[in-house]
Amino acid sequence: MYKPDRSSRNTFREFKEKETWHLAEKIYLKYKYKWAGPEIDVYIFPAAAGGLFSRKNGKSGVSFKNMLFLFLTPDIDEKELEALFVHEYHHSCRINRQKKNLEEYTLLDSIILEGLAEHSVEINVGKEYRGKWCTQYSKEEIVHFWRKILKDQLKVKKEDRLHQKLLYGEKPYPQLLGYAAGYEIIKEFREKKSFSTKLSFIAPSEYFVKQTIFKLDI
Repeated sequence: MYKPDRSSRNTFREFKEKETWHLAEKIYLKYKYKWAGPEIDVYIFPAAAGGLFSRKNGKSGVSFKNMLFLFLTPDIDEKELEALFVHEYHHSCRINRQKKNLEEYTLLDSIILEGLAEHSVEINVGKEYRGKWCTQYSKEEIVHFWRKILKDQLKVKKEDRLHQKLLYGEKPYPQLLGYAAGYEIIKEFREKKSFSTKLSFIAPSEYFVKQTIFKLDI
């Protein structure tokens, strides 16, 4: 949980000096118009140091249907902020278009959600702003993990503890397993099929997987 202290008050002053809220609003309006996206609330908090799921220097985010949270450090530049926002706002857009409650999401849904969001970063901001999990494993390793670990667990619901362990790659599973698998699946899909932002919002998770070597038995 977030707890205000002297350090966070100093961070707040730095955010104000750098007009971080204004910059975030500018990026939000850009993609809301570009993607015909939903109107959501955006909240900014100081980032905690480090963290497994952070992008660069502790920056991270959390998304929901009607809101998203950005955890930032004062040294964030515009491109880094845009990359983080694009990833999280893509989640909100897809969640809204899928018409499916988050509680109903399966592990497969979450894997594809993360893969699509990170390819949106790659397309709109640049490869250099992708998350570290995009290059953490080779394709051969991902295929191995998919067959040995993920494939038989794709129906596991979000409320199940196993869902989070596999998606985030908590011990004993490979780090950021679900994120890395999602990126690789969408990468292959883009190499083989026509891809668009609209498709990334509306197509069901199974559609993307069936076009790749990551076959389904569910």
